[in-house]
Amino acid sequence: MNIAIIGCGLIGGKRAKALPKDDALVAVADTNLQRAQTLAANYPTCKTVSTDWRSVVTHADVHAVVVATTNDQLAAVTLAAIESGKHVLVEKPAARSATELAPLLPAAKHHKVAVKVGFNHRCHPALLKARELVDAGELGEMMFVRGRYGHGGRLGMEKEWRGNPAIAGGGEMLDQGVHLVDLARWFLGDFADVSGHVGTFFWDWPVEDNGFALLKTADQKVAWLHASCSEWKNLFSLEIYGKTAKLAIDGLGGSYGLERLSFYKMLPQMGPPDTTIWEYPGEDKSWQVEWQQFKDAASRREQPTSGNLNDALHVLQVIDRLYGRK
Repeated sequence: MNIAIIGCGLIGGKRAKALPKDDALVAVADTNLQRAQTLAANYPTCKTVSTDWRSVVTHADVHAVVVATTNDQLAAVTLAAIESGKHVLVEKPAARSATELAPLLPAAKHHKVAVKVGFNHRCHPALLKARELVDAGELGEMMFVRGRYGHGGRLGMEKEWRGNPAIAGGGEMLDQGVHLVDLARWFLGDFADVSGHVGTFFWDWPVEDNGFALLKTADQKVAWLHASCSEWKNLFSLEIYGKTAKLAIDGLGGSYGLERLSFYKMLPQMGPPDTTIWEYPGEDKSWQVEWQQFKDAASRREQPTSGNLNDALHVLQVIDRLYGRK
C-alpha cells in the first residue's frame, strides 16, 4: 500500500518505522512544515510534504492514511480519509468523546474501508499470550481485572497540548487510561456500570492527572483501574483473575521495565500455585504486529476484528461517564 501520515511527531515517526518494506510512505502532512520535512527526509518514496492534510488524504496515489494528530483533529481527519475511500489507522483515543467518534462507524461501513484504532497494547507479546491462555480456558471462569498504568511526566508538561482540555478532550484517563479500559474490556466484556474519580493532584493544569475507575459487566465481573501521570517510576501492571488461575503482565519494555507474563495456576490442594513465567526482552514489535492486522483487514475491505472503531466507541463511552459527560 501507499501510505500517508498526518501528524509527524513522535507517534507518526513510530508508525513510519513500523511500515514493512512492501508498503511505501508517499505523503506526509503536519502543521509544522519542518517536522513534516524531517520525517519525509528519511523515506525516499515520500514525495509529498504539506501543511494541508486535506490535500494529502484525498491524494489519488494514497491507499491508506495514518492519523497521528492531536486529539481534536483525530476524528475530522479520519472522517475525511474515509470519505475519500482510504483505509485508516487512527491513533487512540480516535476522538475526544463518544459523540465525536460515533459518525465514523456508519461512514466506514458505507465506504467499505478498514479503520483501525491504535490500541497497540493488544499486540504486545505478553498480552497476546494472555489472550491465548484465557481463550484456551486456562483461567476458568473470569472474575476480575486489576490494572495500573502511569508515568511521571516531564518538566513543562502542563504547558503542552495534553493539558489543554479543548485540544486533548481530557487528561490522563483519556491518554493512558484508554489502554487500561480497552484491555479490561478485551478480557471481561462490555461494562454496564461505571464509577470512579478523576482528579488533579500534582500538575498545575485544568485536566486530571490521575483517574480511578471501578467498572462492572452485566454479570458482575469487575475491573479496578488506575491511570496516573504522577507515577514517579513508570509502571504498567495488569492482573487478570479467573477461578482457577491468575495472569500478571508487568512492564512494556523501555522505561516501563522488562515485559513479563506470569501464569499462576491453582493446584487442587490450593496453597502455592504452579508458576510459569515468560519474558519478552528486546525491541517493542507491537507497532509492526498492529500494522499487519490493519493491512490484513484493509486487503479484505473489512473492519479489523481487534482494536476497531466499535472498541474505541465503547472505551470512550466509559471515559465520558467517568468525566460526567452524557
